[in-house]
Amino acid sequence: MQLVVNSVSELPKTALELVRFAGNEKIFLFYGDMGAGKTTFIKNICEQLGVKDPATSPTFSIVNEYAASTGKIFHFDFYRLKKQEEALDMGYEEYFYSGDHCFIEWPEKISDLLPDHYIRVEIEIINTTSRRLIFTKI
Repeated sequence: MQLVVNSVSELPKTALELVRFAGNEKIFLFYGDMGAGKTTFIKNICEQLGVKDPATSPTFSIVNEYAASTGKIFHFDFYRLKKQEEALDMGYEEYFYSGDHCFIEWPEKISDLLPDHYIRVEIEIINTTSRRLIFTKI
């Protein structure tokens, strides 16, 4: 599925479309350049899943946990990892295979550790306000 988002105001609707597209899949991998809007889009998905607390970037904590109406949500940002072993040390398997939603930014940093099935979300910058989002079931 491919969508073009022309403003931030369209993100709640787009987030809902992604949730519907995903069905029962709960692992989401987000690909995009720095500043493409990965965290902003994840915040909107969290809202669609019933998160009441503000979703923030886990750049320094690596993982944030949110309570949603559907259970827990784990939001990862692996940008600062130097090697995959750091994800092993934090016990990534407990999160990825918990049955809860996992939103993973910079998954290319842990490519050998990714689960077999997930939703790939690519965010491409078109211009300062527009993005192309591509959703793929893997």
